[in-house]
Amino acid sequence: MIRLFIKEHLVFLVFQVLLVLFVMLLYWLDGFRNVDTAVYSIVITSILTMTFLGTLFVKKYAFYKKILSVPTEIEGVLQRESQSAEIKQVETYLQHIYRLYQKEVQLLYARQNRHLQFMNSWVHQMKTPISVIELMTQGNDQVDAVGVSEEMDRLKRGLEAVLMNARLDTFEEDMQIEQIDIKQLVTEVVSSNKRLFIGSHVFPVISIAEDCVITSDSKWLRFVIAQFITNAIKYTFEENKKVYFETTFEHNQVILSVRDEGIGIPGSDMKRVTKAFFTGENGRKTGESTGMGLYLAQEICHRLGHELQITSTVGEGTTVSIIFEQHESTERGELDVDIDAGRNNEGL
Repeated sequence: MIRLFIKEHLVFLVFQVLLVLFVMLLYWLDGFRNVDTAVYSIVITSILTMTFLGTLFVKKYAFYKKILSVPTEIEGVLQRESQSAEIKQVETYLQHIYRLYQKEVQLLYARQNRHLQFMNSWVHQMKTPISVIELMTQGNDQVDAVGVSEEMDRLKRGLEAVLMNARLDTFEEDMQIEQIDIKQLVTEVVSSNKRLFIGSHVFPVISIAEDCVITSDSKWLRFVIAQFITNAIKYTFEENKKVYFETTFEHNQVILSVRDEGIGIPGSDMKRVTKAFFTGENGRKTGESTGMGLYLAQEICHRLGHELQITSTVGEGTTVSIIFEQHESTERGELDVDIDAGRNNEGL
């Protein structure tokens, strides 16, 4: 402890010695030759300096004792024990660093916990299509190709959700902003989910303005729209219902809405539907909900700078809207495309 104190104040000691020698030299050059007075001055200066350093050491004793010991708990390190203003400020600074550290650790823990829960939920959910495919291939000469394809689509959607959840941690590195024709994008996403529409006897209706261009990331936006489609079909229990894809223009905003005719979301669940792993009353009805679809959609929209809005009426359906800020947009008419899942048509 003393060695550390001397190292810290060695420059001060050297300065004091040089200062005394400089004063003695001035007296010597001025003709003052009294050796006794010089010795007296050196002794008094040394006593005052040692007294000052001793007092300073006493004030810093608790601090030196703390930093030279091996800490066993973080709370003990952050205790305020020093009387020095400088060291008090150092302790305050360390407490701010500790708060930042706690925040980072909590975020990391929450992220890891989210990944773990999502993986556990996803693995449990993926057992169903695997079991169905296994049953289809056991003891039958002919396998139902349509059924296998539907189960494979479920596996693909689950895998895509896992990949997108993992990529959220490196979202900025995987983002590419571009001009997107929203009608073309929606049509492609609907087409890629055609078996889901057909199997559930739910029909998409696209009412989107021609040449409606928005600025976003097409890959992430595809995933978000696919989540809307999956939820719309999952919670539409009656056949021959429709899912509407519409765009509206308000001021400098383009609003893409996906509206279904499903069971709707209870009012008590509306504030929590975008929370991770929240399934609510509707999730318990299907037994297949992971509670991550709308959470991922909300996270992606937030990071892309888009606003996500959800409105719902129980028994009538749910509308999920993405609001794009646009300074320039082109609207050249509207085209309604009613895609009948029971027919072979171009929409699917």
